[in-house]
Parts: sequence; C-alpha cells; structure tokens
Amino acid sequence: MRPMLIETESTPNPATLKFLPGRAVMETGTRDFASPEEAEASPLASALFSLGDVTGVFFGREFVSVTIAPGAEWADLKPDVLGIVMDHFLAGVPLFNAASAGFSVPAEDEGFADDPADADIIDQIKELIETRVRPAVANDGGDIVYRGFDKGNVYLKMQGACAGCPSSSATLKNGIESLLKHYVPEVTAVHAV
Repeated sequence: MRPMLIETESTPNPATLKFLPGRAVMETGTRDFASPEEAEASPLASALFSLGDVTGVFFGREFVSVTIAPGAEWADLKPDVLGIVMDHFLAGVPLFNAASAGFSVPAEDEGFADDPADADIIDQIKELIETRVRPAVANDGGDIVYRGFDKGNVYLKMQGACAGCPSSSATLKNGIESLLKHYVPEVTAVHAV
C-alpha cells in the first residue's frame, strides 16, 4: 500500500487549518462539530477532540477543518491531527457511527419562519448562496447555511473555519451582503446567527 499524503491549507481563521486527504470526506452535505459531545457521532471527530486543544471539527466535501483553542499552537498539534486523519482514512472506517446522521440538516427551531409571500426572493437568495457563496467559503474550510429571511434581513449560520474567524464579519458584510443586495434588491442586511 502506498503512503497517504494529506495536504494542509491555512484558512483566513488562524485557529483553523484545512486537512485534505485527497479523497471525498462527505459525499453530500457538511457536518459541523462544536463540542466533544456532538463529536460522539463520528469516530474521526471524537479522536480529534480527544487531543484536548481542539474546539471545532468541520467535514466538507473533500476536507476536514480543525479549529484549536486560544493559546494552543498549530506547531504542537499539527502532527497529531495529521496522524489521526491519516489513520482514519487508511483504516477505511466509516466517518459516522451507524446511528448518526452524516450531514447537516437545519433544525426547524434554528431558522426563522419564512413568509410564503417571500418565496421567490428566498429562492433567489438560496440559489446565490449555493452557487456563489458556499463554493468560496468551502475553499476557506467552512460553510454558510441559510437560516431565514425577514423584512429585508437575511440570516446565515457560519460553520467550520468561518465560525469565529476574525475576517468573517467583513466577509459577511462586504462580500455576501454586497452580492445579495446587488442581485436581490429586497435584501437590506445580512446577519450571522
């Protein structure tokens, strides 16, 4: 068996690194783990949280983003994270335990009750997020999920490297808000939830 090469990429969030195993991580959807309890659904996420200084794990289509605690150093943790990711993919074990869902599905209570009268606007917003925004933030090791539209305000949830990134508010306001306002004049503001 030939050795596996896992590439790493920095993200705009200095606490988060992207690990690319050179194969699909998630076939569909994404999954965000913000605590060791949430990570119990995945042997890989659990192993990463077991390092102690890991505060977030995010599975994208072809990458795993790992976020470390303030004060922790990537120089100390990177070899351990690489070892865990490599061991997982070489062993061929499933990404999730049998009883857990493999992709993120917005919980009904997390979103806003969209007004059916806004259906066309919401479809435009979702299409722009899916085709223009999500691919760009995936390159940075994260994801953005639509959560609602109300009276001109768009609510989005940031995940992976995007959550807690120092530049995420600038990305949200200068990039995503400008894009949505340009194509959907009904949009007046974008907010993170």
